[in-house]
Amino acid sequence: MPVRHIEAGSNVPMYRTSRDCRPAGALSGPLVVSMRPVPAEQVATAVRVTSRYPAVHGAPVHVGDPTELGIEDLAAPDFGDPVTVRPGEVPVFWACGVTPQAAVMASRPPFAIGHAPGMMAVTDARDSEYVVP
Repeated sequence: MPVRHIEAGSNVPMYRTSRDCRPAGALSGPLVVSMRPVPAEQVATAVRVTSRYPAVHGAPVHVGDPTELGIEDLAAPDFGDPVTVRPGEVPVFWACGVTPQAAVMASRPPFAIGHAPGMMAVTDARDSEYVVP
């Protein structure tokens, strides 16, 4: 399955949505999603494969029209770099690890630690530790 931002040598596009997350204490903010264009005939496979990893990004939160998430322009991500959605491809959106940073930016706590968008922590955990059969 193609991964456009890797093919392009760029960072994955990430977008703030119009959907608010459930507040956690003093933190609240919008859901942030990452988008990958997927050939229409491979969307079901992408959903099936990623849904087996709910402890990480899991299944997509939305497939298709970005305006349903409040995203007006795929060419203008809030974080990362834009990628081309080619004819025959569908935009597929996964919950993004930048969501906590968006909550921190919206809530403005006195101190917070996070990661840079598109630069996740790397550990020695195996995929098999997270997969749901």
